[in-house]
Amino acid sequence: MSRTILINLVRFIVLVFLQVFLLKNVTLYNLSTPYLYIMFILLLPFETPNVLLFALAFLIGITIDAFYDTPGLHAASCVLLAFVRILFISITVQKDGFDNEPEPTLSNMGIRWFFTYALILTLFHHFFLFNLEVFRLSEVSYTLSRFVLSSIFTVFLMLLTGFLFFRRKERK
Repeated sequence: MSRTILINLVRFIVLVFLQVFLLKNVTLYNLSTPYLYIMFILLLPFETPNVLLFALAFLIGITIDAFYDTPGLHAASCVLLAFVRILFISITVQKDGFDNEPEPTLSNMGIRWFFTYALILTLFHHFFLFNLEVFRLSEVSYTLSRFVLSSIFTVFLMLLTGFLFFRRKERK
């Protein structure tokens, strides 16, 4: 249990550090900005209680808000992401029989499940984030293009990170 807490604490610090000091300055033509920090919420163990999940999502969101000068924008998006994560896992994990896996990583769940999981949750997070950020209908095409391109960029980085730290499962 303490190993899981230590791993997630290090993951929190590393992802916030990467987001704030590296990825904040990475944009492609002012249309695509990666938000890799949401990977912290996605990789929390399955047995994380919902109250703790919402608290951790709010904590990482408000931490990013502090560095981005966006009061509550990322926090609200991360809490929505935590809610969608609970729904997605309750629908897919019991149906596919992944109850014996401790956390939803690429190596534990497989490429197809993890890609679907990361894509759907990233789309929800980014759609809510960019619509809250702009909050007007006059820039619908710009907001939609930012939403789609940023989602693709973020999921690509998540998959790349997952493959870098991929551990092949031992089959018995």
